[in-house]
Amino acid sequence: MKKVSTLAAVVGLLLVMGFAASAAAGTLQSMIDPNDEYVVVCCINSIEYWNAHRYGWKKAGELYGVKTSWQGMNGDDVTEMVTLFDNTVAKQPKGIVVLGWDEGLAPSIDKAVAAGIPVVCFSGDVVTSNRDTWVGSDQYDLGYTGGKKYAESISGKGKVAILTYPGKGLFDGRQAGFEAAFAEYPDIEVVAVGNTETNEAKAVQAAKDILTANPDLTGFVCCDATGPMGAATAIEEAGLTGKVDVLGLDRDTAMLERIKAGTITGSVVQDDATMLFWAMTVLITDRYYNDAMLTTNNAAAGVKLTPNKISCAINYIDKNNVDYYLAANEEYLKY
Repeated sequence: MKKVSTLAAVVGLLLVMGFAASAAAGTLQSMIDPNDEYVVVCCINSIEYWNAHRYGWKKAGELYGVKTSWQGMNGDDVTEMVTLFDNTVAKQPKGIVVLGWDEGLAPSIDKAVAAGIPVVCFSGDVVTSNRDTWVGSDQYDLGYTGGKKYAESISGKGKVAILTYPGKGLFDGRQAGFEAAFAEYPDIEVVAVGNTETNEAKAVQAAKDILTANPDLTGFVCCDATGPMGAATAIEEAGLTGKVDVLGLDRDTAMLERIKAGTITGSVVQDDATMLFWAMTVLITDRYYNDAMLTTNNAAAGVKLTPNKISCAINYIDKNNVDYYLAANEEYLKY
């Protein structure tokens, strides 16, 4: 009797183990090849803004158990970025995440997709391309949220200048959002738009020119991280600290220090720490869950399963929470 019970127990254990092994074989982690590589292609690579993205990209690779790399260039020349992207495609990674910097990337993105390499755009979008998904904070919403915050801070009245990089889709969207927000306040007037070219020295000069032409300026709102630093410097040099204020964008450490010191009012911040995690999730989904039964034959039906857009959260930094962001910036440097 004891032998029968023991045998039954052994058989039962083997059956359980068999079921467990069968279940494990179907898990996502069991299917993912740790040698698969996923690549980010970026430009203006030297700015601090990308630190949180690098952190998120590395963490995403660790979570899914795949290789990750980052291909960046220091300038913003579209031709150079196209070359960098094409060279990345030639290495045949399992997926590419690219900063949607310019529509000039569209032909290269389309070639990659046609070759079976899924492409996700992040931050900015390349809307004329066949990219799989866009992931980022909506550019218009960034400006609109910032505009509403700033309008509240000046009690809905004042003369405002916008610092931006005209002609770039993601910056134009932010500017449009600012302008839409201010249009809701009859006593707010946008008196000037300055071009930073995402260069702090040029942002300083643009802000100086605006201050000279508009001695009664209430403040600046900015569409990138160079704008608030340039504006704050110009204001200080003009002896107008405390008289003209600044709303920034993003979370560079130098700007956060100025928020803490009170020389910059606040900043609208994108969800940069998770943006590339969501991008990786799209690529993993495209590779390993492309047989989800939307139809009985997705390929033949020509269906798309991954999202067209993933819109990330927008947050606001001021004196009340700036220390938390500063501490996170220090952590990003470890990655």
